Amino acid sequence: MAKILIVDDEKAINDLLLLNLSLVGHTCCQAFDGNGAVDAINRFKPELILLDVMIPYQDGFSLVENGAQGDIPVIFLTARDSVADKVKGLRLGADDYITKPFDAVELIARVDAVLRRAYKSSEQSDFIIGDAVINISQRKARLDNNEVELTNREFELLEVLIKNRNIALSRQKLLDLVWGYDYVGDTRTVDVHITKLRKKLRLEKYIKTVYKLGYRMEV
Repeated sequence: MAKILIVDDEKAINDLLLLNLSLVGHTCCQAFDGNGAVDAINRFKPELILLDVMIPYQDGFSLVENGAQGDIPVIFLTARDSVADKVKGLRLGADDYITKPFDAVELIARVDAVLRRAYKSSEQSDFIIGDAVINISQRKARLDNNEVELTNREFELLEVLIKNRNIALSRQKLLDLVWGYDYVGDTRTVDVHITKLRKKLRLEKYIKTVYKLGYRMEV
C-alpha cells in the first residue's frame, strides 16, 4: 500500500477519494489548492499524487510543468475531458488521466497499475484473510499450509474482492469485472462462485453479503 496525496478543491470529491483509497489500505493526505499541494509534497512525501487540474493558486498543469512533483508519479483527475487536455496532461509527464465522474473500482485499479509501473512492484506479498493465504502474482491460495485448488474464475473473483476490499460491489459489477462486459447470463452465477470461495477458503466471516446489492470482502 502507498502514501497518496489527493489534491482537489472540491471537498466532497476529495473526501470521497480519501474514503475509497483508505478503505483498500492506502495512507492519504489531502490538499485543496496548488500551494497546499507543494507544501504536502515536501511534508508528506507521497508515492503518488492524484491531481485535479482546476485548483486555486497554481493549477494542476502548472504544478507538473514546474516540476513540483519531482519523480513522484501523477494521475490527473479532472472534469476537463477534451482530447487536447488529455494529450497535454500526458505530454507533461502524467502517468494517467482520469475524467470525472469516475468509478471507484476503476480508480483503484488505475492507481494500482500506476504504482506497479512506477515502483516495478507486483503482487508478491501474501494476503492473509482469516486462515487463508493468497498470493495474487503466483495465483495460489493456501489454507492450513495446504494449497487449495481454485478454478480460474474463482481466483479472478477472489482477486477482485481483495483488490477492492472493504468496498461493496454489486453482482453486476462483479460480473463485468470477472466474466466480462459481454457475458450473457444470470447474476446468480456470482452467488454460486461466492459460495464456493467461502467454503474452500473458510471465508464465511470475511466475504459479506450486502443486502440487495452484492458482496464485500471485509478485512
